Amino acid sequence: MRIFNRAHVPWFVFVLLTTVAAVVLYVANFHPQRMPAGIHLPVYLIQKPSEHRSVGGTPLGLIFGAISFAIFIFATLLGARKRVVLWRLGTLQRWMRAHIWLTLLTVPLVLLHSGFRLGGPMTTLLMALYAVVMVSGIYGLILQHQMPHLMMERLPAETVFEQIPHIRSQLYAAAEKLRDSFRPTPPKQTDVGAPAPSPAKSVTAGSTPMSSTAGDLSTPTARAKSTVGSTITAEPISTTAATAAEAAGLRATEVAPPVAGVADPVAQNIQSSPAMMSVQPQVVSAAPTAAQPAVPAVKPAPATAPKPATDPASEAALVEFIERQILPYLSARRGERFQLNNPRFSDDTFRYAKLRVAEAYRSRVEEIQAWCDERRMLDLQTKLHHWLHAWLFVHVPFSFLLLMLTAWHAFVTLFYY
Repeated sequence: MRIFNRAHVPWFVFVLLTTVAAVVLYVANFHPQRMPAGIHLPVYLIQKPSEHRSVGGTPLGLIFGAISFAIFIFATLLGARKRVVLWRLGTLQRWMRAHIWLTLLTVPLVLLHSGFRLGGPMTTLLMALYAVVMVSGIYGLILQHQMPHLMMERLPAETVFEQIPHIRSQLYAAAEKLRDSFRPTPPKQTDVGAPAPSPAKSVTAGSTPMSSTAGDLSTPTARAKSTVGSTITAEPISTTAATAAEAAGLRATEVAPPVAGVADPVAQNIQSSPAMMSVQPQVVSAAPTAAQPAVPAVKPAPATAPKPATDPASEAALVEFIERQILPYLSARRGERFQLNNPRFSDDTFRYAKLRVAEAYRSRVEEIQAWCDERRMLDLQTKLHHWLHAWLFVHVPFSFLLLMLTAWHAFVTLFYY
């Protein structure tokens, strides 16, 4: 959280005024001779002389201690507030600001409560725990203020921290895939136990066509029946008569050609009738104008691009480079132990790798270098993330321990002194 913004100004003023008021009360009650001339507190703010040897046992000392203990309890509730997001008790930012400034207020209150003395072993332990908690909290506050600037300068692209292990595994898988692509593909072995194809189901080239497809006539049903053979022997129906009828202005009808060598008396009677004699010249004259069925043009096969020439020496060098340096680095749990984690060493290594391969393979070397650079950024983000949150492993448990011992200290003070 950023400290230098306007939202913290009211809290700063509140803590400053409260500290001044607490110091004035302390001096007026325990060291009245040090008060400036002409400044006197009201009588109800001046406590009666007490028999307690320490300031903490006096009424004013107990007030300072009770306020500090209440602030400790409130500061501990911040962890619960972070886990229960749906609480309508103020935003998380306000809780954080209150946590920061109220815990800073406990510094003068605890010092005034103790009378600037350590006391016995119990109070000395409490003061030591309190110092650890405050120092770790201030250290974490400074880190949270400075770390975002550092991450913006050194990390060009930040990744979600929980996704870092998955991205590492993807980089390793990509390197393995590239290495395997340079290796020769082993020949495929046929399955000896596979059954042989059945001769009854095999398609033969010389199958005898059905009788419905033997002539020139072809229908969809006949074409469907011809699938028993390897090829369809039926040809599409001739459209000469239909085309001639359309040219003469008549309705197109499908006319089947007569079978050669067979005399049809009904057809001869129709042709000899006077009505058909006037129609036949038109049909015959229109027949030569019928368009012949167009033969589909055979498209030339597209020319395939020639495969780029391979360089076995370059591929062998890349395979060796990937296996010896890249894969161990990408699969390592802590990449800072490898020399490729050093940007200068990495640049020199990949520059030398480009010199060992042909020109066509240098783009692959640059791709591998990009993987290593991304792995280096992931390691840096992990390191900064640990710096940013490692102080909590000290601050949180010591805060709970301080809270429990403070509660015990208050119980003993109230009931046994």
